[in-house]
Formats: sequence, C-alpha cells, structure tokens
Amino acid sequence: MKRAAIIVAGGKGLRMGAQLPKQFLSVAGIPILCRTIQKFLQYDPEIKIFLALPQIHMGLWAQLSLPYISPDAYTMVEGGAERFHSVKNALDKIPQDVDLIAVHDGVRPLVSVRTIAAAFTEATLKGNAIPCIAPPESIRVASGNGENHAIDRSTVKLIQTPQVFEAGILRKAYCLPYTPAFTDDASVVETSGEKINLIDGDRENIKITTIEDLKYAEYILSQDTKQ
Repeated sequence: MKRAAIIVAGGKGLRMGAQLPKQFLSVAGIPILCRTIQKFLQYDPEIKIFLALPQIHMGLWAQLSLPYISPDAYTMVEGGAERFHSVKNALDKIPQDVDLIAVHDGVRPLVSVRTIAAAFTEATLKGNAIPCIAPPESIRVASGNGENHAIDRSTVKLIQTPQVFEAGILRKAYCLPYTPAFTDDASVVETSGEKINLIDGDRENIKITTIEDLKYAEYILSQDTKQ
C-alpha cells in the first residue's frame, strides 16, 4: 500500500515566548520539525511527506533543515488560517493512488516508530486509527456557573497524533465546511459519519507548546540514545 503523511507545522509559538516559531526551535541540537520528519522516514523511507508551513516561513525552514533533511524527502504546502485548512491544502497535493494518509503535529518529535507503525496497521484493518493515552490525574468537569463534578477518568482519553486514515475517508471528510469544533482530524472524520478507532499511544509523544515541554523533551532524548 502507498502511504503519505501530512505534517502540520503552522504554529506561531506564542506560548513559547521565543522569536522563532516553536517548530523551528532545537531540541537536543536538532530542530523539532526535523526530528519529527526523521521519525516518519525511519518508519518508511519511501513515505510521501507533505509539510504544511506558512508561506513566510518556507525560506527559513529550507535553511534550518538542510543539514538534517534532504529537500527531496518532502513536499512543502502552504498552510491555511486554521489547522483544518492546512490539512485540506495538503490533501489537494497528495496523489490519488495513495492508500493511507497520516496527519501528524509537527511539534510531536518524540513519536515512536512503533506508534506510527501501529496506526498504519490499524487503519489498514479498520479505516482509521487514533492514538490515545489515559489521563493520569483525576478529572472534574466545570460548568459555567462555578459548579463542577468528578467523572470516571477511565472513560476519558487524551488524543495524540499521527492519526491515520484510508485516503478516501479523509478526502470525503475534508469536503465538509470548516467549523471551530474541528480540533483534529478525528473530529472531522467523525462528523462525516465514520466510527473512530482508538489505539494505544505513548506518554512520551508529547506536543511541545511550552518551555517546560521543551525541557522535558530534552530530558527524554538525553535518556534514550535511540532517539
């Protein structure tokens, strides 16, 4: 089967407080986005990668990535106003003969090859695969009037990426009009009428959005020579 991956990297990194967008910051000496792409190439050197970036950052990315990633390893696609639009733009560039498409956050560089492989395998069997983990903390739901109540945390899942779909399912879903309720690709596909299939994710597959996340990623990489 032919596989493709859309890597979304349109964030401005405002919570990081840095001059560079967070996806371009280095973790253990290598730009975050480079590490993310390298993981997909480790999984499948032939995978077609489509990198969604803001137009104004494409030149910067070309300079930063050159020592680590060959320009032939990916295709750049202009990002949109929202994540939904970035994915939609990338879908328009993916060849029609691709069978499975993963969508991954560019700032999740610690995703394991095992998780990527498991997601593609499950999507082959069931049409889609969404990695998730159970929350370690107790969960309470707060209402707008100051009330709150506890819920069973075993019923709650924290969603990760890559989210992998049969290409036809994902293309059909992205024909829907955008709504702010579309926080990830699973929510888009679910709205189109598909059942979502969850698989086990990985606690180290964090989304780097703060300085604390960056420090934690540095620590993980310092402990794992395979990273």
